[in-house]
Amino acid sequence: MATSLQNLVPPFSCRRPSDTSPSTPIAIFRGGRRRNARKTLRVCRAMVEKTVQGASSTFAKEMERLSAKESLLLAFKDAGGFEALVTGKTTDVQCIDVNERIISLEKLNPTPRPSTSPNLEGRWNFEWFGAGSPVLLFAKFLFGRIPPTLANLSKLDVLIKDGCGTATAQVKILNSIENKFIISTKYSVEGPLRMKEEYVEGAFESPKVNEEAVPEQLKGAFGQAFNTLQQLPVPIRDAVSSGMKVPLSGTFQRLILISYLDDEILIIRNTAGEPEVLTRLEAGPDPQNITEYES
Repeated sequence: MATSLQNLVPPFSCRRPSDTSPSTPIAIFRGGRRRNARKTLRVCRAMVEKTVQGASSTFAKEMERLSAKESLLLAFKDAGGFEALVTGKTTDVQCIDVNERIISLEKLNPTPRPSTSPNLEGRWNFEWFGAGSPVLLFAKFLFGRIPPTLANLSKLDVLIKDGCGTATAQVKILNSIENKFIISTKYSVEGPLRMKEEYVEGAFESPKVNEEAVPEQLKGAFGQAFNTLQQLPVPIRDAVSSGMKVPLSGTFQRLILISYLDDEILIIRNTAGEPEVLTRLEAGPDPQNITEYES
């Protein structure tokens, strides 16, 4: 009977928990639990470190992007801005400096599919364009041999909405006569970055005259021209007042790549790789109401 009772004794010792002798089953169980706890702690610590490092990396990249944007805008200002670019007053050093900063910002593009992004819509102001850009060619065609005191391209912007673009060039003559040349375009998506731009129509708006800014020596001629206009037949006078439209469908189109887009800056490149940089003037519509462009 005693032997039977001894055989029923559990194969472990009832020592105090403080006894950590590895020969006891309890010690083995407690040691396994500690090993599991240490392993879990290491896993948790690695996850926390990875999360912190990821957040730090994201923050550092965002700060780098914001710094690159500020650097580019300062480079535009140092180069003389839009007027200096149009009149050809920018130096080679200023041009290469701007292009270097454009490349630095393009590397940090936060928009993976800019051709269909809601941020593309809105009104944009041209800040920079290459030598082969239609914008610069148009400006040189109009004002290449005209002194800036007589006529100059004071501003150029474009409104992009619903897959269409409306580029407006504001021209000032004799610092008193303001005129607008408007080009209507159509965009079609050909890839995540690539789009095709087709020119649809050009229009010259009727000039608006600031009489107070007209030079004294020209006020007499201006008055005669105004009286002559009033004596024209009504159909002709209305046509002159409403401006002139020129159909451009099928005459010009180009492929462009959107190399950078956020809520403030848009950078596109033509087939020659020349950049055009635009800054936002007005926000686009609600992203929930935007559909993708025609592809």
